[in-house]
This record gives sequence, C-alpha cells and structure tokens, in this order.
Amino acid sequence: MPNITKHRRFVATAVAVTLGATTLAACGGSDDDSGDRSGPAKLTYWTWTPGMDKVVDLWNKGPGKEQQITVTVKKQASGDTLVTKILTAHKAGKGPDLVQAEYQALPTLVSNDAVADIASEAGDAKSKFATGVWQQTTLGSDAVYAIPQDIGPMMFYYREDLFEKYGLTVPKTWDEFAETARKLKKEDADVDLTTFSASDSGLFAGLAQQAGAKWWTTEGQKWKVAIDDPATQRVADFWGGLVKEGAIDNQPMYTPAWNKALNTGKQIAWVSAVWAPGTLTTAAPETEGKWKVAPLPQWSASENTTGSWGGSSTAVTTDSENKGAAAKFAAWLNTDPEALTALAKEGGIYPAATTAQTSDAFAEPPAYFANQADFYTVASEIAKTTAPSAWGPNVNVAYTTFKDAFGAAAKNKSDFGAALKTMQDDTVADMKKQGFEVAE
Repeated sequence: MPNITKHRRFVATAVAVTLGATTLAACGGSDDDSGDRSGPAKLTYWTWTPGMDKVVDLWNKGPGKEQQITVTVKKQASGDTLVTKILTAHKAGKGPDLVQAEYQALPTLVSNDAVADIASEAGDAKSKFATGVWQQTTLGSDAVYAIPQDIGPMMFYYREDLFEKYGLTVPKTWDEFAETARKLKKEDADVDLTTFSASDSGLFAGLAQQAGAKWWTTEGQKWKVAIDDPATQRVADFWGGLVKEGAIDNQPMYTPAWNKALNTGKQIAWVSAVWAPGTLTTAAPETEGKWKVAPLPQWSASENTTGSWGGSSTAVTTDSENKGAAAKFAAWLNTDPEALTALAKEGGIYPAATTAQTSDAFAEPPAYFANQADFYTVASEIAKTTAPSAWGPNVNVAYTTFKDAFGAAAKNKSDFGAALKTMQDDTVADMKKQGFEVAE
C-alpha cells in the first residue's frame, strides 16, 4: 500500500467506516508530536490477551520502574467490539494510551487518526520480525502504526495414520491437493479430505493473501479495491470447483458436525494456522497424537509462501499524552525475551518476533502434537514466508458479505466467482456511501 500518512487528512475527514462509527475529523496529534509530558508516566492498555496483567507486572517491576513508566491493563472484548469502543473513546478524546489491534483493523484506526505513527520510537524493532509481518503494521508506508504481537501463519494439518491407510501423499501444491481430495473420494466416498467453510472470512482472506492478492491499496488520493483480482479469483474458482464436484465437503467449521467429522476420521485434513492445536484438542480429543503439520500447498512448486489467519499488534493512540513512553512499552512487550516468554506462557500466543519462535518457550511441541517433536521448528520456518497483506478501512463489510454470498454459493454448490463479485461490489458501494473516494 502506498504511503497512507500522506493521505491521512483526506481519509480521516471522510466518514468512519467501521460498524456505523460516526464522522471523525483528523484532530489527533500530528506524527511528529510526541505528546509526552515530563515526569513519571501512567499508561492504560486495552487488551484481550489472557494473562496480560502478569506480563505487564514484569514491566512495572523492572524496566518500567527504572524509567518511571507504569502500565495498567484494562481487559476488553476483541474484534469489532473493541474497534468500536476505541473509535468512540477517540471521538470523545478519552482513548487509552495503548490498544491491542488486529492487523486488519489498523487501517480503520489509522484512517480515523486514532493511532499514532511511532516510527521514531520503534528503534530496531523492525529487525525482529519477518518482512510480511512488519508490513502489516506499516501499511506499506514509512510510518509505523503498531508493533506486531502475535501472528497466525497458515499451515496444512493432516491425519498421518489415515493418509497412510488411504495411500495419500501430503500435497505440496494446490493441484496435488485437489488430486488428493479426489483420490480419497475414490477410496472411501464417505470420507472428505476437508471442507470449505464459508463462515470463516479470515481463512479465505489468508488463502487469497498467499496467492498474491492485495484487496485494498491507494491510488493517489483514492482507495482502490481489488477483492475480485485474478489472485482471489483463482482461489475462489479452485475451492468452488472442488465443492461443486463433491471432492470436498461444503459445511462450515466449528460446529458439532464438524467436530464429529474430525474426531471420527470423516475429515482427515484441515487448512488452518499455528493456533490449530488448541482447537483440535477440544474438537477432536480422540485423535490426539495422530495429526501432523506441513507447509501450506503452493500454487506452483517453485513458490514458498503462506498466508496469515489471525494475529494482532500493540498500537499507541493519538490521545495518549505520553506517546514516547507508550511506544517504549509496546516495543518491550513484543521484542524483549522475558516479555515474549511470558506472553507465550500466560497468554498462549504465538509471538510475531522471529527470535521468540525458537525460544525455550517453544522447545516442546503442543501436547496434542507430542508425536511431532519439530512442530514449532516447522512453524517458525513457515512463519518466515508470510506474504504481505493489504487491508482497508471496511474489512468488516467485506467479511460480512463473504459469509452471506459464499455461504449461499457453498450451500448450493453454485459459482464462487459470482459470490466474489458480490463481495467486491458491496465493499466498493459501502466505501462510496461512507464518503471515501474509490478509484475505478
């Protein structure tokens, strides 16, 4: 994405685009205004990560005490609920100093001037993260709107025992994936390789990201929306074709039926992310120790890239009167070895910092994957290949339309390409309605 900082005023003075938020003018501090007061700093941090108070205690008793910077954790709901709360607080000029923000929410917060550019305070933080991960907090510009916290690199999970039973080979390309699904159906018509879940917008976005999609970019003073670009069309046609021919299931995930299919071996693979072991522990408890993980299939054998499904960052708000102090804490939280170990232990997160992914906290595989000693070694190598993303200011609208349009297409086994066009059209229409200039 081109430098969004140059366009902040035109974007921010348009209408806030998420969740019916009202118009917010560009009234926050400028990028070169540290906003710091002299003397001790007392900061408030809005976050949903479990155990964050214990992690913050390490700061308050150590570096924070030395620097006279105290942080207080205020637990929040995640997702759209928190975005709405942040924007509402910002409108009233009463935002916290720091917020946890999902990567796809950052453009909305930036366009509403709710988070600050902390490039001058970020130090050498950039060197701690994979390029594709760091880009999600810069929006492709010279600005730094947050420090990456956790990530969700996508991976391929499969039942090792059942792959052996049915004579299947772990697919290295998506063409091989399709052939594997078809071969399994010939071996046992009652078993599916996996399902296409139209209830999971983030999964589809990650698959498109892996294929090279850039759904939102800017062109001069306008937004450009390309949700129906060739890369995403390829993804939609691929999965739509498998659903239409019956090579895979078409039911949503995270349902009792899906849990049962995994637990009984009626579905034997899952395209997911690094956090999947926690889900499998409850969804398919009887299959513990029977799954393995491998890199996501590629669109060509010469490629080596993955998408991202989930993840968040730590941002400093424009309302903070101690932006410099807040930035120091954000950098410590997501790059300091002790902090990262605590985040993994107390919060159960997979850290964005590359060094932390091979730390002692990940020396042992998840208990569910005790049979794959190198689980986290594989995960860290895959994480390095995370493709860049390009989020926009109304991700929520695109995601909602995906669930509606693709939900109907999956159920009816109809054209996924038409559903993708609906997603594109609805997203563009919403942006125009909200007052954004959109390039045709």
